[in-house]
Amino acid sequence: MPPRTLRVPLLRTSMVKIAVIDYDMGNLHSACKGLENAGGHPQVSDDAETILAADAFVLPGVGAFDPAMQHLRAHGLEDTIAKAIDSGKPFLGICIGMQLLFDGSEEGSEPGLGIVPGMVRRFAAEPDITIPHMGWNQLDYTQPENPLWQGLGASPWTYFVHSYYTDPKDDDMKAATVSHGSQTVTAAIACDNLMAVQFHPEKSSDAGLKLLANFVRLAEARS
Repeated sequence: MPPRTLRVPLLRTSMVKIAVIDYDMGNLHSACKGLENAGGHPQVSDDAETILAADAFVLPGVGAFDPAMQHLRAHGLEDTIAKAIDSGKPFLGICIGMQLLFDGSEEGSEPGLGIVPGMVRRFAAEPDITIPHMGWNQLDYTQPENPLWQGLGASPWTYFVHSYYTDPKDDDMKAATVSHGSQTVTAAIACDNLMAVQFHPEKSSDAGLKLLANFVRLAEARS
């Protein structure tokens, strides 16, 4: 069964700075709290210079695709996000922050960031499934050696809230999948320093906290 409570271990605090990118649609408080509990030192900012000076980057998000892209553009963050990823420093997208990396979404008409080739697609309707896909579900690793999964155990439970999923053109980008009804869809992607997850680590109990701690350690190793 999925976990019901979060048991926060005592972790040392890292001095590594993690920029949490602010575009007025992110779940900033919960993302920052999760990173702090995982030992990180998050800094919320929409300033390009501040973001790019950090040791790692997190692009969180809740809401719909088109307003999220409009807010990103209003804050002038497209080029900043591309430069952050090109820097080679660890980058983590969360939920809509994962979807924005793609070319576009069936949810709307705005072009995405186009960093990851592919589209965001809506779950197909089935008689016995609910849309949105909401609640606890288990991951199936497609990159089992990815450092994000270190210490999470096999098929960890994580928390999802989404009606749309990412469909990368390159299957090798997929780091984990999840099943909802008869459909198996992308739950995480990873390529070099770029990582993104459809689920919410900050709401995923011990597995989510461990994932964020792994991300912090990646940032430490890179800094």
